Amino acid sequence: MLDIDFAPYVAVVILVVLALVFTAATLKTVPQGYQWTVERFGRYVRSLAPGLNIIVPFFDRIGHKVNMMEQVLDIPKQEVISKDNANVTIDAVCFFQIVDPSRAAYEVSNLIHAMLNLTMTNIRTVLGEMELDEMLSKREQINEKLLQVIDLATNPWGVKVTRIEIRDVRPPQDLVAAMDAQMKAERMKRAKILEAEGEKAAAVLVAEGKKEAEIREAEGRRQAEILRAEARERAAEAEARATGVVSEAIAKGDIAAVQYFTALKYTEALQTIGTSGSSKVLMVPVDAAGLMGAVAGVAEMLHAVHKGGKHA
Repeated sequence: MLDIDFAPYVAVVILVVLALVFTAATLKTVPQGYQWTVERFGRYVRSLAPGLNIIVPFFDRIGHKVNMMEQVLDIPKQEVISKDNANVTIDAVCFFQIVDPSRAAYEVSNLIHAMLNLTMTNIRTVLGEMELDEMLSKREQINEKLLQVIDLATNPWGVKVTRIEIRDVRPPQDLVAAMDAQMKAERMKRAKILEAEGEKAAAVLVAEGKKEAEIREAEGRRQAEILRAEARERAAEAEARATGVVSEAIAKGDIAAVQYFTALKYTEALQTIGTSGSSKVLMVPVDAAGLMGAVAGVAEMLHAVHKGGKHA
């Protein structure tokens, strides 16, 4: 049989294994979004950024693998007593991000548990100073105040609190029913007020319309009276001029003008009697000779005027 010496092969295998162990202990690959803390003999020395990193093998070791991404902390529901002694159930959520991995790893034990209790305590403190109506209506102010308080408290831990949101504020069921009844009564009150204001506005508009109509009607009557007065004035002026002409003719001894005026008045009287609505049968004693004489006088007057025009 062949006598084979395996000692060199064993030595090579041992060297390869040692090299692999040395390499694994020296090279560290950190994933994106994380930072690893390095401890040397149990003491923190530095943090490893994402990517390939080299440490001192057998002297350095990885302490904590810290998540540097923004994280969500779900706050359990808890009961809070408001300033006006209302028992309210609060549900919230907190968003935070670690900015200093060394402080997050070594300044506080169990960071998530610490932040959870801190947030719940501050929610009870802040909301306990407010009345129920303020809790329901000032959600943004509550979020801002909680953010300032909790971010300041967690700053020594290397944590940045980005947002805190109150997801739900739930009063007791009997209080919700009372609030619904109050809201319904308030809405009915507003509806009645709006209805009354509408009726008032309608009445005002109707009154203004009647007032405007009466004013315009009175204005129309006034204008009509003015026009009738002007017509009577013009008729009186015409009558006065006609009377003056007749008087002048009488003074001059012009019988034809007198006869013309008498015939004109006689004809107008007959026309008025004939157009009367109450007259059924009209018996008029007419002096034909007098009427013809008046007409003849009119003709002579016109003839005289015509001759006077030619001589002129």
